[in-house]
Amino acid sequence: MEIRRSLVAACTPDEIFSWVEDLARYPEWMRMVHGVTPDTSRGSDEAFAWNVELRAQVGPFSRSKRLRMVRTEHDVPNRVSFERSELDERSHSVWVLRATIDPAPEGQTGLTMELNYGGGLWSGGVLGRVLDDEVRRGSETLTQLVTDSPTR
Repeated sequence: MEIRRSLVAACTPDEIFSWVEDLARYPEWMRMVHGVTPDTSRGSDEAFAWNVELRAQVGPFSRSKRLRMVRTEHDVPNRVSFERSELDERSHSVWVLRATIDPAPEGQTGLTMELNYGGGLWSGGVLGRVLDDEVRRGSETLTQLVTDSPTR
């Protein structure tokens, strides 16, 4: 499953990039990111790893997923990527999240977010639509946050 969303916001690339380069900030604008904590279990060899809990509501039911994500690319303020990287020996579905700054008219910044998911739990059917809807809402919230930023 691949979800791709693009937005244009009245802000600088640095302003919007600060919201997407650190997974700890995602709960502020992405409702389905229920919790994020830095993962310090491996010490300094992976300084940018997080334990992430995703949660989605479908009617009276809730689904959650816990992932360990590592920042694999960090080109400030152009592109950042995160990939699932569990520490156990088991095989896990792929999760890749990428944010890329795009060209935009003067005084604005474009951002494209891509989520690639290789499992079956969140893809297709009702949960796939819920995931897509949560990403759309998160994009709208992020646009509002950077537009209303006190630094503007």
